[in-house]
Amino acid sequence: MAVRMRRGVACRVFTSLLCGASAASLAPAQLPDAATVIQRIDAAVQARYQTVLGFTDIEHYVVFRGKDQTHPVAEITAKDTYLKGVGKTYTVLSQSGSELVFRLGLKPLLDNERIINLPGNAQHSWFDSANYEMKPDGAAQIDGRNCIVVAVTARRKAPNMINGNIWVDAKDFSLAQIDGIASKSPSPFAGTTHLMRQYTQIDGFPMATHARAESNSLLFGRTVVTIDYSDYHLQLDPHR
Repeated sequence: MAVRMRRGVACRVFTSLLCGASAASLAPAQLPDAATVIQRIDAAVQARYQTVLGFTDIEHYVVFRGKDQTHPVAEITAKDTYLKGVGKTYTVLSQSGSELVFRLGLKPLLDNERIINLPGNAQHSWFDSANYEMKPDGAAQIDGRNCIVVAVTARRKAPNMINGNIWVDAKDFSLAQIDGIASKSPSPFAGTTHLMRQYTQIDGFPMATHARAESNSLLFGRTVVTIDYSDYHLQLDPHR
């Protein structure tokens, strides 16, 4: 199955699972209790891990510097191949712009993604209660998708973990969007980093469609990296 998604895919909305009311009319008492929400989020994370045996997608990385958010200083397009129990590999399909930005910025970013997704590492970046303190914080409705808003605080400091909010689909509690500040700067020179990522359902599981990271530092100023994900092909466990 191939799916192509463009930037601007949004998430969010919440409809009560218990009484079917619209998000706009829900009172706080109608929301599922916190323990249920957290339990269902954990179950959704496990279901995705157990069922998705592998996938490929195309990822387009764009880097902007300073105030100019129109003309990128560097771009790459890469094919990402994930295999459960193996991790991720990247094949760069095209590259343009600053060689320095590629070597010092984009290549380390891809290398970090490989490391994060190695067996034994991947589970430490999941959005579940083992890695985050979670507090359901209401409902939201965006583009007709029903979501529960959950405030999250990372249980440890890491560049790929955030303090902020996640939105989970009210039907299956899978990720719809994340937004927050990295709990640890990726480098001493990067400064505070704001991370956002959007997801869509493909074959019943959340897959990233668009991501954005913005950092500001006295040394380098403003740097923005955007990632668009497309052309997914999933391999699912037929027995689950």
